[in-house]
Parts: sequence; C-alpha cells; structure tokens
Amino acid sequence: MTHISADAAGIHLEFPGWERWMAGRSAFTAPLDAIVDTSVEPGWTSEILGIRSGLVVSGYLKVGTFRHPSGVRRLVSMRRGQPLLRVALDRGTTGFDELLLGSPDAAAIAQAIDATAHHHRY
Repeated sequence: MTHISADAAGIHLEFPGWERWMAGRSAFTAPLDAIVDTSVEPGWTSEILGIRSGLVVSGYLKVGTFRHPSGVRRLVSMRRGQPLLRVALDRGTTGFDELLLGSPDAAAIAQAIDATAHHHRY
C-alpha cells in the first residue's frame, strides 16, 4: 500500500514493491507551495479518470498515472473501501493536476496539510 505522509515540506508518497512499477516511480513529493487544495471524500471516486499508465483491478484498485480527455493529469493510488484524499496541485511545479489517494488516514493527512499550509502562508 502506498505510504502517504505530510510535513512542512509538502506531501510525500512512497510506492512499495509492485506499485512503483504501476506508478512509474518509487516516490513522489509535492512541495507545500504547489498544493492548491485538499479535500476528503468518503470513498472511491467513480469519475472517468481517462487513459492510464498503471493498473486497474475493476472496482477494487487503481494505481498509476491517468490523463483525462480534458487534459487533467492525475497520480492515483486508491482502493475501494478507503476514504479518498484529493489533492489539487500546481501542474507547472509537480507535473500533475491532482493526486487521488486512498488512505484510512485521509482526513488526518488533509488536516496536517491544511494546518501546515495555513501556518506557512501567515
């Protein structure tokens, strides 16, 4: 399972084992200044993510990069049954418009990002 952490530097993802092959990377960091917004949803999103480079196990797991027909580029690691952390990013800085991350700790991670960002901006 993708390891997600947040600190004063930003949000950090570590893709273990086979996930690193599906995500096309072993790790990803979005600096705090590149985080535009965070939100938490109760679970899996059923929206169309677009063309993928990665793995989809229908109805259970999505890991990889997805490009929507509108051009939106997402880095995704989500599992059905987990809350979804949605992180809007500055694409010019990170290469992605959004992170979609399934985690039992989604709400706590979002709060940590928001608290750090709020403190950082003032």
